[in-house]
Amino acid sequence: MLVPLVTAIIGGLVGGFVVWLAVPRATTTPAATCDAAAVSTTGLPSVVTIAAQGSTGSGEVVEPGGVILTNDHVIAPAAGGGALQVRYHDGRSSAATIVGRDPLTDLAVIRATDGAPDVPLMRQGSSRALVVGQPVIALGAPLGLYGTVTSGIVSALDRDVALPAAGGGQAHLVGAIQTDASINPGNSGGALVDCQARLVGVNTAIATVPGESGQSGGGSVGLGFAVAVDVAMPIVTELIADGNVTHYTTGMSVQALPAALASRASLPGGLLVVSVDPAGGAARAGLSPGDVLTTINSELATSAEQLTIAELGARNGRTVDVTFARAGNQATASIVPTRESP
Repeated sequence: MLVPLVTAIIGGLVGGFVVWLAVPRATTTPAATCDAAAVSTTGLPSVVTIAAQGSTGSGEVVEPGGVILTNDHVIAPAAGGGALQVRYHDGRSSAATIVGRDPLTDLAVIRATDGAPDVPLMRQGSSRALVVGQPVIALGAPLGLYGTVTSGIVSALDRDVALPAAGGGQAHLVGAIQTDASINPGNSGGALVDCQARLVGVNTAIATVPGESGQSGGGSVGLGFAVAVDVAMPIVTELIADGNVTHYTTGMSVQALPAALASRASLPGGLLVVSVDPAGGAARAGLSPGDVLTTINSELATSAEQLTIAELGARNGRTVDVTFARAGNQATASIVPTRESP
């Protein structure tokens, strides 16, 4: 069976990672199609093409004074002081500076140095109101082709996606929107909008089917992922105010349970709790070093990345629900993560 690769969709970037497939949210019957021409007329003037040291991506003006939302991997090539430029829909261009970055969620904010005069702000929508099957439109600059419009539907909701981050780490899209609207390298950071041209997501990654060599084909196969706008905008607010983002933590560290220990404990596997902060949420929920997590949010616990994803979900008010083994007994706990110390 072919396993899709998930790739950040900046122009020229190659790489693949895993998507954690969550259960799609319950839905209602959506409208059939958008008026793509009307959406384009309203939405495209707020969308910019971003050039960072030879790579291209997209973004949208979300605050007065030329404040632009995009993906961190779009602007990362310029993070060391490299050239950063934005091109407006009418052909004008401006230099830009980085306001703040959050590699963990693959979001960033930049500011056009000319203040983006006469550029309308992107209308704000809500991802909470989305339903599977609802029509959506992607706006951006795939392969540097600015002003590109593609249409599709919301294919699924609440996807948790892991993908490459700047510096060799991993980024995580928590509660992401899956869409079949065609998005390709260069669409990263661009707008996913509803039929009223309101921003509902930030196009970030695509899944591709590996070829015979195991390498990704690189183009759209109708499996795109966008950061939900209700996840993105609180992060944008923090980035504008502070230049960085405070994340949440359960207050424990874990590692994959060694096979010998799993066998000795008659467990199929799990995550060994290595340390617990006495003042953290895990300690308050009753977790201790030596416990073995067997499930995290109803999924079998197999990777420490699952805990990272669950902690990121705390920004949306989620708890981290775990099942754990201790001294041959099973127990459950609901952990309320706390904000990490600056």
